[in-house]
Amino acid sequence: MRSKHENALPLIVTHGWPGSIIEQLKIIEPLTNPTAHGGSAADAFDLVIPSLPGYGFSGKPTTTGWEPARIARAWVVLMQRLGYSRFVAQGGDWGNAVTEQMALLTPPGLLGIHTNMPATVPADIAKALKFGDPPPSGLSADEKKAWDQLDFFYKHGLGYAQEMANRPQTLYGIADSPIGLAAWILDHDASSYALIARVFDGQSEGLTRDDILDNITLYWLTNTAVSSARLYWENKFAFFDPKHVTIPVAVSVFPDEIYAAPRSWTERAYSNLIHYNRVEKGGHFAAWEQPTILTQELRASFKPFRA
Repeated sequence: MRSKHENALPLIVTHGWPGSIIEQLKIIEPLTNPTAHGGSAADAFDLVIPSLPGYGFSGKPTTTGWEPARIARAWVVLMQRLGYSRFVAQGGDWGNAVTEQMALLTPPGLLGIHTNMPATVPADIAKALKFGDPPPSGLSADEKKAWDQLDFFYKHGLGYAQEMANRPQTLYGIADSPIGLAAWILDHDASSYALIARVFDGQSEGLTRDDILDNITLYWLTNTAVSSARLYWENKFAFFDPKHVTIPVAVSVFPDEIYAAPRSWTERAYSNLIHYNRVEKGGHFAAWEQPTILTQELRASFKPFRA
């Protein structure tokens, strides 16, 4: 969506699983029409929000090889074909994986990236988590909290990812039952499940019932439950390992994310870190749950790239 304001900064935003383009609907107006949402014309973005291959309204891959690096190359071509010679990129979950791969390509037009789920876990931490070892000594309070979150997720929350990475085609049951699909999507991680469950208990913070049902319905009506799962099988990258991105990176840390990346890890992972902020609330689906906060973070993060 193009902004009505001149000199709007082009921004490509990539969703993850079990999200979709529905995650980003709430940030479209604030980012493209900032003067109606507490900002100035100088905060305007042109937004490009594509569906990942095999998700939503995008085509289902008919050949293998559609992993984050290939999607990143396709996104660069997409921005070029749309006529954007300079742009920025944002993502969380798979969106971060794709966005960081875009950054590693260092295309001339990509000025910088923003992520709400950065890949920052140091090698010694990743090794200890993998083998069930105790945490290394000397961790700060933020590092210990991140360790605890990751330790819980690896022990109790990785089942869906392992199944999709190993046997995605066996998940035809979620393509045959909307209740099965809903259960598979909703039980993503403990914090997200709690944030979603409270909506059905009458609390209005973050998401609504319609938000949640709209996202599940998109998967159901487009029959993309299994085709979306294949991205886990295609992927060969360790999700949280640093990728050594060298272009400018901005990071927003939401407390109920799978893990809240400590500043120390983030500074080591990104040699050109231009923005780091720990926000007060929100989780894995940042744009969906806390669109106002994410909007503010994107405005601040990409301000240095304004013409």
